[in-house]
Amino acid sequence: MTPTPRPVFDADQEMFRDQVRKFLQAEILPRHQAWEAQGQVDRDAWVKAGEAGLLCPTVAEEDGGLGLDYRFSAVVIEEMSRVGASGPGFWIHSEMVAPYLQTFGSAAQRARWLPRMVSGQAIGAVAMTEPEAGSDLRRIRTQARREGDQWRVSGQKTFISNGQMADVVILAAKTEGERLSLFVVDASRPGFRRGRNLAKLGLHAQDTSELFFDDMILPADALLGDLGQGLSYLVKGLARERLSIALSCVAKAEFAFAETLAHCRNRMVFGQRLLDHQNTRFVLASVKTDLAVGRAYVDDQLRRYLDGGLDAETAAMAKLWTTEMLGRTVDACLQLHGGWGYMQEMPICRAFADARVERIAGGSSEVLREIIGRTL
Repeated sequence: MTPTPRPVFDADQEMFRDQVRKFLQAEILPRHQAWEAQGQVDRDAWVKAGEAGLLCPTVAEEDGGLGLDYRFSAVVIEEMSRVGASGPGFWIHSEMVAPYLQTFGSAAQRARWLPRMVSGQAIGAVAMTEPEAGSDLRRIRTQARREGDQWRVSGQKTFISNGQMADVVILAAKTEGERLSLFVVDASRPGFRRGRNLAKLGLHAQDTSELFFDDMILPADALLGDLGQGLSYLVKGLARERLSIALSCVAKAEFAFAETLAHCRNRMVFGQRLLDHQNTRFVLASVKTDLAVGRAYVDDQLRRYLDGGLDAETAAMAKLWTTEMLGRTVDACLQLHGGWGYMQEMPICRAFADARVERIAGGSSEVLREIIGRTL
């Protein structure tokens, strides 16, 4: 597929893109299969990613970062997705945890965690989802009760990406009344407990965990921002989160298309290449069209975000369309691989399994349709 010029990126980002590609080829892809077997990424890969500038590129210089704009984050998200590097949870760390700290954190919280997150010495996670609370955050039951100048936290979280490895966790908990607040949790504190590294349909190299808070005592300064403002803080982060997912999904679909096109050029069926059959060309023509539309649409959303004009509802449309498109793409591409597509050793099989979560995580397609529908 001939690359289409993308005016939203300039020469600096394209130079960075080349560096990211080289890093992935040297440090991530050769080890990814072993990480899938062990269920998580080796910690030294995070440190190497930090040294290469892949982690938290938008963190300000005064907080230990490079102070780059979000396009550098977009490059990392796209290039990891384009090669099927689904194990390292870099985007959770860089595009969710770091922005919460930088936007709402105190000077002390930023100084303690952000330089270490930039270097890969500390790994971040966000703990919102609970067994009875997914997209409906108002059903969260984890409680943080004030006791003098401390907080006592009790509760359980599940489906937490980076949970097995996290050093710092942004925790959503009910505080006074039913209002949500956010806390910065040091995972080394007593009362913090990791449960299972959950077995999943896909994303086998990415650790996804249960977390338990057993009457954990937090100091007063663990509160992130203002008391009771957790829900509003989470909403403010939705546009960036959903844009990041949309960027990754288009790149993942491009990966599936490239793998399938190569297969169809080489696979012989009834005396001719699979690509020479009209049905194959029609299927791939539809996929290629979806990719062209998706790329143009998401680049426009990226431009709007950079200009400060991307709201959560518009980002919801981008997340909805791209995740549904990715689902259609990997299904069609696996079908063209025939029996080989069902084998776990094939990249398209792993891409198919990995893609299924995109219509659930970060706001399910059903919830997003409801959000969009309210704007009518």
